[in-house]
Amino acid sequence: MTKDENARRCGLVALIGAPNAGKSTLLNRLLGEPLAIVTPKPQTTRSRLLGFAILGATQLVLVDTPGIFAPRRRLDRAMVKAAWSGAEDADLSLLLVDCARGIGADVERILDGLGKRGRKAILALNKIDLVRRDTLLGLADRLSRKASFERVFMISALNGDGVGDLRSYLAENLPEGPWLYPEDQLCDASERWVAAEITRQKVMMQLQDELPYASTVETESWEEKKDGSLRIGQIITVERPGQRAIVLGEGGRRLKAIGVEARREIALRLRRPIHLFLFVKVRAKWSEERERYRELGLDYDV
Repeated sequence: MTKDENARRCGLVALIGAPNAGKSTLLNRLLGEPLAIVTPKPQTTRSRLLGFAILGATQLVLVDTPGIFAPRRRLDRAMVKAAWSGAEDADLSLLLVDCARGIGADVERILDGLGKRGRKAILALNKIDLVRRDTLLGLADRLSRKASFERVFMISALNGDGVGDLRSYLAENLPEGPWLYPEDQLCDASERWVAAEITRQKVMMQLQDELPYASTVETESWEEKKDGSLRIGQIITVERPGQRAIVLGEGGRRLKAIGVEARREIALRLRRPIHLFLFVKVRAKWSEERERYRELGLDYDV
């Protein structure tokens, strides 16, 4: 190798796209670890998350951002702002488009936003296993007519098709410089945050459309036990008493099911025995509390 090929590289790569385009799935694929929670529901990701991947002499700092859509509530506006902030701070912006959905209003909005900000992006057409090749090529052509992309990739973040080529391109096009994070560090999130996100995923998967976006989860207590296990207490917060009854289920059975699934996955992720205790509280306007936005790393005054 030449001296330049041996030089260390490091930079930020922002993953942007409409809700459910597959950003978190791609982040997990690039990291080789299930870091970000993934559900079929749009707007699962609420705040920016940094994941760190090593490829040769390059450290990729991957920024998983909330989906960009037409915001209605304060939380929506804060999420969209976080997504654009991630793109503006990054060395490379990677736009994911769900090729099964095509060019919808949210994709048009993102293309317009990139143009206004003078940002060029790499285009990744995701979920290629769900569409015919002629449809895929037609979509790539229409998108290329709407914006100028540095490169176009066709991938399946779920099964890994095309992701290796994309990863190599990202690594080769980041600037030379020292790594920003230790080699053995996977992300910038704490274990407490990861545990809360896992439980939030189980809540969303269990309740589906019964409790769309009215809930959140926070880790309230974290106790190291002498036998090496961990006692975790978490609060599931909802907005109305009726929603609390939905989370609990008849005789508390639904909450128990959520707890069993969450405990199992948290134990796998943290590689230690877990004692998980879940409580459900009603807080009518939790999504309007300034402190909650600070915890999520979101801008309240947006």
